[in-house]
Amino acid sequence: MTVAQTLSAYGAALTSVALPAAVIHHAKRAVLDWHAAAIAGAAEPPARILERALADDLDRGASRLVLGRAATPRAAALINGTAAHTLEVDDIYRHAIYHPGAPTIAAALAQAQAIDASGLAFLRAVVAGYEISTRIGSSLGRAHYRFWHSTGTVGSFGAAAAAATLLQLDPARYTHALCTCATMASGLQQAFRTDSMSKPLHAGHAAQVGLLAAAAAAAGFTGAPDVIDGPAGLGRAMRHPASTPRRLAKQPCAEQPPEGARTAAEGEGIPVSEDPDWHASMATLGREFHITDMTFKNHACCGHAFAPIDGAQALQAQMRISADDIHRIHIGTYAAALDVAGNPDPKTAPEARFSVPFAVATALLYGSVRPAAFSPERLLDARIRALMARIELRIDPQLDAAFPGQRAARVRIVARDARQGQWLQATRKGDPDAPLSDGALNAKFLELTEPVLGAAAAARLRARIWQLEAMPSLRLP
Repeated sequence: MTVAQTLSAYGAALTSVALPAAVIHHAKRAVLDWHAAAIAGAAEPPARILERALADDLDRGASRLVLGRAATPRAAALINGTAAHTLEVDDIYRHAIYHPGAPTIAAALAQAQAIDASGLAFLRAVVAGYEISTRIGSSLGRAHYRFWHSTGTVGSFGAAAAAATLLQLDPARYTHALCTCATMASGLQQAFRTDSMSKPLHAGHAAQVGLLAAAAAAAGFTGAPDVIDGPAGLGRAMRHPASTPRRLAKQPCAEQPPEGARTAAEGEGIPVSEDPDWHASMATLGREFHITDMTFKNHACCGHAFAPIDGAQALQAQMRISADDIHRIHIGTYAAALDVAGNPDPKTAPEARFSVPFAVATALLYGSVRPAAFSPERLLDARIRALMARIELRIDPQLDAAFPGQRAARVRIVARDARQGQWLQATRKGDPDAPLSDGALNAKFLELTEPVLGAAAAARLRARIWQLEAMPSLRLP
């Protein structure tokens, strides 16, 4: 059996197997977190612009945008998926360097509403999308992330699997859905190395093409069964040795690695095999559920900045030092964090969300990195800019070798009075080994949705999500 056939047999079976209660619970956590991200993001320019661009597909159809407007299924998937990834508060599967919720749940919700599926069927589809796409993403691994945005590429499979599960496709047609979406998977890293709206669009595009691939397969459209693992398939094309990561950021690290240390440019800890190890990631199908191993964001910025933020705040508390009394901050972390989020001088909110110096300075001065951190006033804040200038970044070879399974940072603070402190942040708050509680997710949901929906509507939606498995329909009145 090909990779697509193996995954499809699993996905097709999920329509009838009894899922453990813990898996259903974690699926609801993911759906709650997705709604928080999507509703807050729906009020931002990318989603609003897409609504204007896709006006012919709105105010008709059985699906809905998260703020309630009727839409055709593919338009709903595209716009909602984009909204969910706009503010950088959506979930992460760290081993695949991937945000599964934005594309997968956008597609699942649009498809479920289109066919009037139950809440339980919707949750099964979400689980299928997470389990299948995270395994593809884990196999493609770090080498894939060199050029490709995994949420755009791998997310297409999450969306296709979710839709195929809701459509109850048999294994053969399920395979065609995955294989058709494989050839439409896309999303370039360069698209978000500078200011643009392309990054959230990758998630929306993945949701839309996944929906299209499943609908086409249901109608009899065929794909190449070996398009994922064939000799000229997705695995080799998107994870070739020539794609081995190297430093791409325009901004050099202010503090260089120790003499003699290897960096990501020299392949530290990176597999160089031409073929992904599909067996390793699929060996646990049916025994382990990746949806129970998610990272939920505690900061409204790129996840690569989280360990530096958490470490800097912990060390600040330990040293009992104000941000203005800091002379210098030294941060060592993995190469991808600096490639993607090493911007030393962000000018716009999207750029600032991908700036470790901006995020760390904001956290030390204001205590958190929430959406308000990226207001025009904060972007021009003289105190933030002054502290950013005192932050030095470098690749830590040991932490780089542990990526992507571990997202860590070493932080050293030198005070103006010559005191020094050091902190190893071995994980991020919100990672599976330091998870956000249900209460914390509820609080995050209300913080992000109340300004858009109002307190009463946000509370009603939250209660509805926690009861999804008992709901006969997801269609809004």
